[in-house]
Amino acid sequence: MPFKRSSQVSYSPVKIYGFNIAKTEFFFNKYCLRIIINGVKIIGMDFQSIVDSFSAMTCVISVEKKKNGSYGAIRIVTGNKAYIQSVEGSPDMPQLATNKFIPNSEYQIYFPKDLNFEDFCYRSAVLKQPLHSYVHPERFDFWFNLFFMPLESDDENIAYCTYTQEITKEANTEKMSNTSYETASEVLKTCIKLRGTSDFQKTMGDVVNDIRELCHAQFCCLMLIDFITCKCTLLGESMKGMTEHRTTDEWLSANFYDLAITWHDTIGGSNCLIIKNKNDMNFLKQKNKKWYDSLQKNSVESIVLFPLRANDELMGYMWVTNFDTEHTVKIKETLELTTFFLSSEIASHLLFEKFRILSSIDMLTGVLNRNEMNNRVDSLSNPKQEKKTSVGVVFADLNNLKTTNDLLGHEAGDRLLKNAADILRHIFPDDEIYRAGGDEFMVMVIGKTQSHFEKKIERLRAEIENNETSFAIGSSFERDGRNVRAAMKTADALMYEDKKLYYKKHPEKKHR
Repeated sequence: MPFKRSSQVSYSPVKIYGFNIAKTEFFFNKYCLRIIINGVKIIGMDFQSIVDSFSAMTCVISVEKKKNGSYGAIRIVTGNKAYIQSVEGSPDMPQLATNKFIPNSEYQIYFPKDLNFEDFCYRSAVLKQPLHSYVHPERFDFWFNLFFMPLESDDENIAYCTYTQEITKEANTEKMSNTSYETASEVLKTCIKLRGTSDFQKTMGDVVNDIRELCHAQFCCLMLIDFITCKCTLLGESMKGMTEHRTTDEWLSANFYDLAITWHDTIGGSNCLIIKNKNDMNFLKQKNKKWYDSLQKNSVESIVLFPLRANDELMGYMWVTNFDTEHTVKIKETLELTTFFLSSEIASHLLFEKFRILSSIDMLTGVLNRNEMNNRVDSLSNPKQEKKTSVGVVFADLNNLKTTNDLLGHEAGDRLLKNAADILRHIFPDDEIYRAGGDEFMVMVIGKTQSHFEKKIERLRAEIENNETSFAIGSSFERDGRNVRAAMKTADALMYEDKKLYYKKHPEKKHR
């Protein structure tokens, strides 16, 4: 990096680590860099001149170094006019923090404690790593283009770096894609898998396994949250060899939802949560004791947790545990992009599933509709069907629906239809139930024995014997499912015979 001497000379022992990240170059031309003259270093720093040399929002950050290799207080030493306006707000600048700017104050007085921000400050100031990130923290309605550049001083207890931020309302795809070749390659492979799949669930499993291997992690999981039903759904998981993790059936229980909904507050408006050592774990212990105890119980020493968001809605989370903490920055950069595309694909898949359900489910009763029934019959009766399977068909026509509608109103008729569907679900919990018409249901029992099928019919008849909800029932069984239409014809005829017997027995209930 070229350094330009200004007309006004100020001396500093600070060495500026030149770098070129994301095609952005930094030049310091408001102060003079004194290196070593005759073997003597001059002590003193003019931080204000440093930050004033930037047109973008920039501040100098100090990090307290501890002898055990960890860090203490992180302070914002000073900032240029643009940065201070971002803290305090101005007519031309949105207010990003919550207080007046006070030089050399700990950063938490401006925004909540953020482990990701602290990690970047530590790596840049103490480990002397130039860093770049392009993120959208949840607590802000902006995208941030962030740069950390190390400064070096003679103070063995304090380390420094510059922090520069650019903000935009909308995502900049060029900046988002401006990553290392290795990161771009990994993310591209994920995108290709997602776009080229015909089996979404299997592909999710493959992607999760790739992510776990990339992070050299013990475990990786992709989970959706339904805030209406208060349930968590596993979309994919990968474990390395034999682990101490409990099986999915054990941990993905109703109680797990209660734990998962606490993560939002724990992340605290950042775009992810990274726990990489004992110090971070202590933070988590104070912030979310319940989750901390769960991680300890499962021998988790490190975790990266990313929310999955689309259209500002939280869909779920992806996380890896016991990952390679030496490559935390690379893992964060890769997963930021990966979850961005994953979220988009998952949102599209969920929307497609919603439309599919709307097109295949009877909205009143919750069973499959006639359109889905016709598609299933076409599939079973296809003469090219290689695998032979049995099929049992039940037609159940609801008695008294018209009378109920006429005498008590359609709301009462709707309740009767819902009760009918509930009875069929109770008797045939693992079978296919369709609403074939206004008051008519059809059930298909596929791949079971005739004896099993006939016992189901007996149970159904016993269920409605003294029930206010009554069916006329007809059934037929075929050992070859390709003959499903013949079974339907027989069952339908028997159902009408049963209905005649019902009204012969109860003439007072016949349609008026």
